[in-house]
Amino acid sequence: MTKRRSKGDGALYWSEKRQRWIAEVTIGYTPAGKRIYRSGSGKTKTEARAKLKEVMRDHEDGLTIAPQHYTVADAVNDWLTYGLPGRSTSTIAKYGYLCRGHIIPDLGARKLRDPNKRHELSAEDVDKWLAVKAKTLSTSTVQRLHECLSRALDRAMARDKVKRNVAALCGVPKGQAGRPSKSLTFDQARALLNAAEGTPLYAYIVISLVVGARTEELRALTWDHVDLDGRPGDDPPVPPSIEVWRSVREHGDTKTKKSRRTLALPLRGVAALREHRKAQEAERDRAGKAWRDTGLVFASRVGTELDAANVRRGFRRVVKAAGLDPKAWTPRELRHSFVSLLSDNGVSLEEIAELCGHAGTRVTEAVYRHQLRPVLLNGAVAMDRIFAGDAAVSDA
Repeated sequence: MTKRRSKGDGALYWSEKRQRWIAEVTIGYTPAGKRIYRSGSGKTKTEARAKLKEVMRDHEDGLTIAPQHYTVADAVNDWLTYGLPGRSTSTIAKYGYLCRGHIIPDLGARKLRDPNKRHELSAEDVDKWLAVKAKTLSTSTVQRLHECLSRALDRAMARDKVKRNVAALCGVPKGQAGRPSKSLTFDQARALLNAAEGTPLYAYIVISLVVGARTEELRALTWDHVDLDGRPGDDPPVPPSIEVWRSVREHGDTKTKKSRRTLALPLRGVAALREHRKAQEAERDRAGKAWRDTGLVFASRVGTELDAANVRRGFRRVVKAAGLDPKAWTPRELRHSFVSLLSDNGVSLEEIAELCGHAGTRVTEAVYRHQLRPVLLNGAVAMDRIFAGDAAVSDA
């Protein structure tokens, strides 16, 4: 007589229809009283029992509610829909583009929990996929793809959809070289400023170049945060300045807390902003009722906020007029040029980091390393200057 299986051990039976042994276990009931079960199959009893034990392990590990055929696409779409609270619209759009353009088409059909293990995503699959992407994409883009996949799997794991995050086991290969950062030479910067005179972007380019503010900070700058007179009678005197306290980022915050700073204006910056304010008042009169009083320093012809595309188009026209390649330069490189010009004129790394709104010199060195004069060179130049008299005596 066949021995009855103990309660909780599940069932093991032969399926004529599937021509396989079926291992089945009840793991609970729905609120409506419907039985919830998981099953595995095999060509032999031993294989079917092994699948049954795996199902039971999942049950004990708390994965009872996880679907057996949960895919990468399911996890990624769940993360895009519910896993990005508080992120800006542009950030969500960027992640969506990466996921829907690369991860879902390439890995979306792979299962995260497959009882038969034949189509389950593995660390080896992720390694091979990243290696293929590294052949055509930049290193930073490959890193972003790995980050998106890993975050989606982390969320799935936290919700008992998958046992582990296989992407976390994978390193990120080096991709293609991205667009190198560069800075204008002094002669190029002077040519650009000359070409910008008389254009709507003249003051924008001047302020970008002489104070090093980020493009998203200048687009959010208001006249309330501009002081063109200063307080020369104070002790010590307060120079003309701009308060970089906002940006066009989500909620108007600057990139970091350290980025909130007040920057003194050089004389050329003061003159450019005075001229710009007069031009804007004339624009307001011409626009009449169409004018929107936003208080923005750099605004459209009706007072509304400039977007990044507006600035790029205008900047390219000025670059072309300066005799430079418009495809080779972007507005953000004015900030790189600011760093380079200061460094070339002996300003310390600590001071440059403070002016750029960096929390420390590490970021300044990492992002602007091509624009910074090597410290060892500075030391040699300084020592030559200190002992210049001795060198003359020696030569004699």
